[in-house]
Amino acid sequence: MKKSDLKQLIKPLVKECIHEVLLEEGLLSNVVSEVVKGMQQNVIVEARQKKSDTLFNEQQQLNRKTNESRSKLKEHRKSLIDSMNKEAYNGVNLFEGSEPLQNRQSNQGAPDLGDRRDSGVDISSLVGNSSVIWQAMK
Repeated sequence: MKKSDLKQLIKPLVKECIHEVLLEEGLLSNVVSEVVKGMQQNVIVEARQKKSDTLFNEQQQLNRKTNESRSKLKEHRKSLIDSMNKEAYNGVNLFEGSEPLQNRQSNQGAPDLGDRRDSGVDISSLVGNSSVIWQAMK
């Protein structure tokens, strides 16, 4: 028997069985009534709150706390520098004549060789007359 012949024989039987179960035995009406009952009992109401105001207030408080902590840190640094200048070294300013480092940004992986205007330290006299010895070895 071919598949198509079998399909022609079974299809009407299956259709009749499904029709009988759904309509005649009331299965479909039971399913629909249960769905309707469920829809009526579990009504969900969504309550919306304004989050933008609370977030804005929280952000303001965070900014205020950050600014307060920064100002306290600046005051602490200033008091430390004042104490170093006055008491710790008998009034001698250790940083007199020095300049703060410039904030420069270099490429990632590039060596930091210091300020280009700085000639560095002459180390030629550290090894004595070794330059003469090296010249003789050539």
